[in-house]
Amino acid sequence: MKLLHIDASALGAYSVSRELTQSVVGRFRDAYSNLDVTYRDLAALGLDHWSPVADPAHPAAAQNKALIDEFLAADIVVIGAPMYNFSIPSQLKAWIDRITVAGVSFRYTASGPEGLAGGKRVIVVSSRGGAYGVDAPAAPMDFQEPYLRALFGFLGIEDVEFVRAEGLSMGDDDHKKATIERARAVVQALPLQVAA
Repeated sequence: MKLLHIDASALGAYSVSRELTQSVVGRFRDAYSNLDVTYRDLAALGLDHWSPVADPAHPAAAQNKALIDEFLAADIVVIGAPMYNFSIPSQLKAWIDRITVAGVSFRYTASGPEGLAGGKRVIVVSSRGGAYGVDAPAAPMDFQEPYLRALFGFLGIEDVEFVRAEGLSMGDDDHKKATIERARAVVQALPLQVAA
């Protein structure tokens, strides 16, 4: 079984999303002795903004192919996606631009687009300073979770779930610790089955 672990936070050791993705991946490691994990630290990788690469000998072409190949090969994708300014980090968007490829991860048909990357499970660890749940006043400003749900759905992935550490900046240190503990409890409760 293959698991692709993606971190996008620029906060390094101070990142809540990084801590929680490690916990998610750790649970799968414990459950599956044959787990093959590929790790991508997008903050360290330094992907440029996407641009067309026509020359297959160009170094970016090989990197782009490696990124989409490992995404398509994965049975499970665990993504650390902090909210930056109501959306996702640009590092994560640059990775998404590498895995969203017409004719490879989706295709256009006479009846509309068709996702080609189905059959995998995506777990997104979302960390947010504010509160953006459906009943929160700031809910209309959430361009993170709806975007990721739409994007992976477009690629044909139906099994997308979120672990949320929300409201991290809305109180003192005790509030932040309690928020992280609630997210850790969600991680511990994640089912570990993967669709065949």
